[in-house]
Amino acid sequence: MAGRGSRLRPHSLTIPKPMLPVAGSPIVAQLVNEIARVVAQPIEEVAYILGDPAFFGPANEEELKQVAQDLGAKGSIYRQLQPLGTGHAVMCAADSLSGPIIVAYADTLIRTDLSLDPNVDGMIWVKQVENPQAYGVVKMNQDNHITSLVEKPEEFVSDLAVIGIYYFKEGEVIKAQLDKSMALAREEGEEFLLNEGILAMMEKGAVFTTGAVKEWMDCGNPKITLETNRKMLEILSEEGNKLVADDVILENSRIIPPCSIGSGVFLKNTTVGPHSAIGEGTRIENSSVSSSLVQKHSLILNSQLEGAMIGNHVHYDGKHKFVNIGDYSELS
Repeated sequence: MAGRGSRLRPHSLTIPKPMLPVAGSPIVAQLVNEIARVVAQPIEEVAYILGDPAFFGPANEEELKQVAQDLGAKGSIYRQLQPLGTGHAVMCAADSLSGPIIVAYADTLIRTDLSLDPNVDGMIWVKQVENPQAYGVVKMNQDNHITSLVEKPEEFVSDLAVIGIYYFKEGEVIKAQLDKSMALAREEGEEFLLNEGILAMMEKGAVFTTGAVKEWMDCGNPKITLETNRKMLEILSEEGNKLVADDVILENSRIIPPCSIGSGVFLKNTTVGPHSAIGEGTRIENSSVSSSLVQKHSLILNSQLEGAMIGNHVHYDGKHKFVNIGDYSELS
């Protein structure tokens, strides 16, 4: 999670994209908890690869460590100070690459059974897509083993897109292959990719198979993030999760589910929902808010919001339905 999330600006200017709350909690926390929910074995450690400490600061570190501690696991922080590729990022956490490991890119949300096959050396989670030429895909043989990874194929290879979650039965093996790959000379600007280590393992006879996800939701830009918020609210509601805090104050107001409403939210002459998430401490008056994301401690007045994305500590009093406002902004 070392990237800056430039496509999600202005929100990612003040909050690292994986820390952005969607459907009530940060993206990375939901991803970690979903993996923990379905992996069916104790998790000893959650290792986070972060970027520049000036952007991913101490408060972020403590929040991430708490996610691990809530699972009874150790939280470890590593840094990738230069954007040298996915393989380099994983090797920044080399001290944690031992035993069975899962590597996940923290900019998507999933729902899956994620069952681990004890008879293979590794697994790569995939989702069937209609336009495989836009993704990295897996090539399979007749035994349903992965034989290659192909990035954005011009000719059809398969329609199984790699979603960025990997299982390695022995972390030491992928670590050794990545270590060898890092030693190779590279052109200026050429990235060092995780796929290099995986393909090297396959060349040595390692068996990889696929895992399937039921839902794969991106948070790449505001429009897609709002769609992911909608889907996650529906999923969390169907799973029976409690989405509305007990201390929400309603004054001549109503909530149309599914919605996530944080602690201390005050609604006056307002309708919220469906498919909206409102962060803790936010106050909304004389408004309606649907299919929108409003973060913490903001003030919304006299507005009819639909498909809006509003940050923390925002004061908005306006007539635009579709607004995208970053933290600490005032617009009226």
